[in-house]
Amino acid sequence: MGLPDFSIALPEIFLACAALALLMVGAFRGNSSAKLISWLSVVVLAIVALLLAYGPPDTKVSFNGLFRDDAFGIFMKTLCLGASALAIIMSIDYNRREKIARFEFPILILIATLGMMIMISANDLMTLYLGLELMSLSLYVTAAFRRDSVRSTEAGLKYFVLGALSSGLLLYGVSLIYGFSGTTNFDGLASIFTGEEARAEIGLLIGLVFLIAGLAFKVSAVPFHMWTPDVYEGVPTPVTAFFATAPKVAAIALFLRVFVGPFGELVGQWQQIIVFISIASMILGAFAAIYQKNFKRLMAYSAIGHIGYALIGLAAGTEEGARGILIYMTIYVIMNIGTFAVILSMRQRDGMVEDISELSGLSKSQPWMAFFLLIFMFSLAGIPPLAGFFGKFYIFVAAVNAGLIPLAVIGVVTSVIGAYYYLRIVKIMYFDDASEGFEPQSRTLSIIMAVSGIFVAFFVVFPAPLLDSAKAAAAVLFS
Repeated sequence: MGLPDFSIALPEIFLACAALALLMVGAFRGNSSAKLISWLSVVVLAIVALLLAYGPPDTKVSFNGLFRDDAFGIFMKTLCLGASALAIIMSIDYNRREKIARFEFPILILIATLGMMIMISANDLMTLYLGLELMSLSLYVTAAFRRDSVRSTEAGLKYFVLGALSSGLLLYGVSLIYGFSGTTNFDGLASIFTGEEARAEIGLLIGLVFLIAGLAFKVSAVPFHMWTPDVYEGVPTPVTAFFATAPKVAAIALFLRVFVGPFGELVGQWQQIIVFISIASMILGAFAAIYQKNFKRLMAYSAIGHIGYALIGLAAGTEEGARGILIYMTIYVIMNIGTFAVILSMRQRDGMVEDISELSGLSKSQPWMAFFLLIFMFSLAGIPPLAGFFGKFYIFVAAVNAGLIPLAVIGVVTSVIGAYYYLRIVKIMYFDDASEGFEPQSRTLSIIMAVSGIFVAFFVVFPAPLLDSAKAAAAVLFS
C-alpha cells in the first residue's frame, strides 16, 4: 500500500485546519470575537470553494480506496459550501440581537460542512459513516445552541435521540452489507453486483433497507421525518436555514453515490423502497402543511415534500434522473435561503415573530419584501416560469422516461395540492388587512433576498450554466 495522494483531499484538509485555528482564536479572545470568526469562517468556505474549482477535474481515488474526488463531488460540495456560508452570514446579526453571539457557532458549521464534504466523497461505507457522524454531532450541538430556551433545548434533545437511533440503524445496515458481501468498498461492491455473477442475498437486501432508513432520517423523508417540524420550529432561525439546505444536499448526494454506484445493478430491489418513501413524503408534505400557523413549521413540511420530489429522480435510477436531482437541489437551496432571509426579517419591537398571520398586509408596509416572498412561494409551488417549476419538470421527465409514470402523476397532483398553502401566504400578504409592520431588514438580508429572488425569477433566461454543470456531474456517476 503506497502513500495516499493528499492533494485530492486538500479542500477538506484546509477546512479542518482552518476550523481548528479559528477555534484557538475564539478560545483565547472569547465571545467578543464571534463576529470576526463568523466572517473569517465565510472567507475559509470561499477559499475551500476556490480549491475545489481549481482542483483536478478528473476522477481520482486515494487513501486506499476510501476517498473519491470527481465532478459530481465538486458540484455537491460547492452547493454545501454556499449554503453554509450564507447560513453563517444570516446568523451574525440575529445572534447578536438574540444575545447568543458565541464564537463556537460558525466553527460548528465549519465542522459540520467538513463532515458533509467527507460524506460526498465517500468511496467506502466506513468513510460514509465517519462523515455522517462528524456532521451529525456538530448539528446536535447547533440545534441546542440557545441554551436558555426550553424550546431549543427540547429540539436539540429530540434531534440527538432520534439521530442516534438513525445512526444505529445505518451502522447495523452497514454491518449486514459487509457480512454478506465481504467488503465495504464501493468499487468492490460494484464488482460483486455486476454481470451474470451478480448476487443479492436476502441478508444484504435487509442491510440495504437499514441503510436507506439511516439516510432517510438525514433528509427528513417519511416515515423518518418526525423530528423535523419540532426541530425547525425550536432552533434559532439561522440554524433552521442551515438544516433546511446544506445537510439535505449532502445526504441526497450520499443517496446518489451509494445507490447509483455500488448498488446500481440492484435497482430492481431498492427502487420500490425509494418509490414508497418518495410518495409518502410528497403526500405528507402536501397535506400536513395546510393547517400550519408557524412559518418555520410550514417550511419543515415543505422540506419533507420537496425531498419526496428529489427522490423521484433517484427512483428513476438513470443518468437523467441524477441530473434532475442536481438541478432540483440547487434550485431548492436558493429558494429556501431566500425564504429564510424573509423569515429572519420578520422582526417587531418585541422581537422575532414567526406566525404566518403577522404577514398580513406586508405588501403595503414593505412591498419589496412581499414581492420577493411572493416569488419564493410561487417557485416552491412549482408555478412557471420560475425556477421551482423547472426543478420539478426535469425530475418528472426523468421519471416518465424511466417508466415511472404513476410516480410522476402523484408528484404533479401533490404539487397542485401543496400550492394551496404557498398561495395562502401570498393572499395574506396582498389581500388581508395590514397588521403591525416589521422593523427595516438589514442590508445583508436584503441582498440575500434580492439575489435569490433574481435567480429564481430569471433562471428561465439563463438555464444553461446549471444544466450543463449538472449534466457533467451526473455523467460521472454512470461512467
